[in-house]
Amino acid sequence: MFYHFLYPLRDAFIGFNLFGYITVRAASSAVTALLVTFLIGPRIIRWLKRKGIGEAIREDVPQTHQKKAGTPAMGGLIILCAVLIPVLLFARLDNIYIQLLIGVTLWMGFVGFVDDYLKIIKKYPKGLIARYKLLGQILVGLVVSIVITFSSEYEGIHWSISVPFFKNLMISFGMLYIPMVIVVITGMSNAVNLTDGLDGLAIGLVGIAALAWAGMSYVTGNVRFSEYLNIIYLSGAGELTVYCGALIGSSLGFLWFNNHPASIFMGDTGALALGGALGTLAVLLKKELLLLLVGGVFVAEALSVILQVISFRWRGKRIFAMAPLHHHFELKGWPEGQVVVRFWIVGIILALLSLGTFKVQ
Repeated sequence: MFYHFLYPLRDAFIGFNLFGYITVRAASSAVTALLVTFLIGPRIIRWLKRKGIGEAIREDVPQTHQKKAGTPAMGGLIILCAVLIPVLLFARLDNIYIQLLIGVTLWMGFVGFVDDYLKIIKKYPKGLIARYKLLGQILVGLVVSIVITFSSEYEGIHWSISVPFFKNLMISFGMLYIPMVIVVITGMSNAVNLTDGLDGLAIGLVGIAALAWAGMSYVTGNVRFSEYLNIIYLSGAGELTVYCGALIGSSLGFLWFNNHPASIFMGDTGALALGGALGTLAVLLKKELLLLLVGGVFVAEALSVILQVISFRWRGKRIFAMAPLHHHFELKGWPEGQVVVRFWIVGIILALLSLGTFKVQ
């Protein structure tokens, strides 16, 4: 919004020229997201407490979690506001990348909100029926893939993805690209949701991943940097840095309230929206394969659940003491805070490695 209203007035006041720089708007987006979180966070937490909207802890998790029962949930409302307000203020709203990410964030936040509402307020044990939740995720993936297919920004590479470590190597999936996009967005959305089981774990990892995507977005949208690094150049993709800035700021702000012992949980409202956003960032930047590295912890958490289910059904035995993976380490004797910090460390290492792939091409 500021770009559209103030940047054209740069001849009248030279200070408005700053809104033309992506780095300035991205930093402003991050700071604004942090301030929005600090401003509305305590108010929403108090409101949720007054309404008695608290988390019901399942019986099939480590017993140490039972003391968290009643902690305000649906904190994703804070995250959604903290992400979308700065993006609307500082991003170019005529940018197709930003438009898609806003749409994905709102839609997946809505699906998560319905799930939280049914589970927490209406007391439906399973919340939104799984097939309806999956349908919502598939629909948003379908829309993103169709927009990319017909977008001029992806001329010649609509159905292709870039391969890390190789100079400008693209693999075309043909019509299979559409279901692949659906799998990427749906898979990452569910992976973040599964990871959101310990205080501060998921939101911290989201912030780390967002920082990596911010760097990738900026160089991908910069013709000089992309040429120097031998990576694909996407005109306008640098604007995604502004969205990533909001994601970083909101993650830091929410972590203030979500660190152990958490004052609020993000719930599906936040987890599905954030996971959908991370998956969409990978798709828009044509870095779907790098998502396996950037979101490596999320992928490991999801795989642990899949492997656990397959092993138990086929062999009658469990691979892990409990899935997702963070619960396995809890039952092995790691304190909750130790699990969280160690997973963060792994996330940071993976984010650095992902950025390092740009220089190895």
